[in-house]
Amino acid sequence: MTSRKTSQTMKPATAAKKLSVYLEATPAEFQEGVVSRDELNALQADPPEWLQELRRDGPHPRQVVAARLGVSIGALARGGITEPLTTEQIKALKAEMPEWLEHERATQAEVRKEAARQKEKAAQQANPAQRRR
Repeated sequence: MTSRKTSQTMKPATAAKKLSVYLEATPAEFQEGVVSRDELNALQADPPEWLQELRRDGPHPRQVVAARLGVSIGALARGGITEPLTTEQIKALKAEMPEWLEHERATQAEVRKEAARQKEKAAQQANPAQRRR
């Protein structure tokens, strides 16, 4: 008895997350079907016009909005941003630079700085020969 290899599939929400796009902005046929691993790979390798447009103009999901603003997803919630934003809205928010965004960006910079320090410390502990003198 031979077994046929079945293609791995995922829900549209999972595929949208992997593509970094807002599911509700995708075409209906994408939202209503299932996406195979091969289809996902094809979308990533040669994105159709709708995917290129979504990635360029939005609306963008929270993780993309947070990354483009240089803050965490939690910071968006604290700043009152609960809806997806378009690229233009993100640019406008950056230009406006409200106090909450300035504060959250500074906090995020500190978090990154501390993470880098911890990583360096761990590397030095792993290899004592690299310790600073």
